[in-house]
Amino acid sequence: MPRSSNAVASRTRRKKVLKMAKGYFGARKNVYTVAKNAVEKGLTYAYIGRKLKKRQFRSLWIMRINAAARQHGMSYSVFMGKLNSSGIELNRKVLADLAMNHPEAFKAVVDQIK
Repeated sequence: MPRSSNAVASRTRRKKVLKMAKGYFGARKNVYTVAKNAVEKGLTYAYIGRKLKKRQFRSLWIMRINAAARQHGMSYSVFMGKLNSSGIELNRKVLADLAMNHPEAFKAVVDQIK
C-alpha cells in the first residue's frame, strides 16, 4: 500500500504559520522554514512580554504613588505601611489612579491614615 502524505493537513499547518508571519521582512514572510523560526521566536517574545507588562505596570504604579505621597510629606514605604496597618484595602492600581487623576481623593486617603 502506498504511503499517504495527508497533504491537506500539511498545507493547512504551513498556511497557518505563513499567515502569522504576515508583515515580516524578506524571506521571513514567504519561505516556510524561515517563517516558522521567526514566528516561533515572535511567540516566545510575546509570552515573555505579557509577563514583563505586569511588572512594568506595577513599577509605574509604585512610582506614581511615591510621587504623590511625597507631596504630602511621606515616603512610599511609610505610606504603604500606614495604609496596611489602617486596614484600607486599596491596591496599587487604584491608588496610582487616584494620585494621577483625583489628587483630592488621594489627599483624603493620606489624611485618613495620618
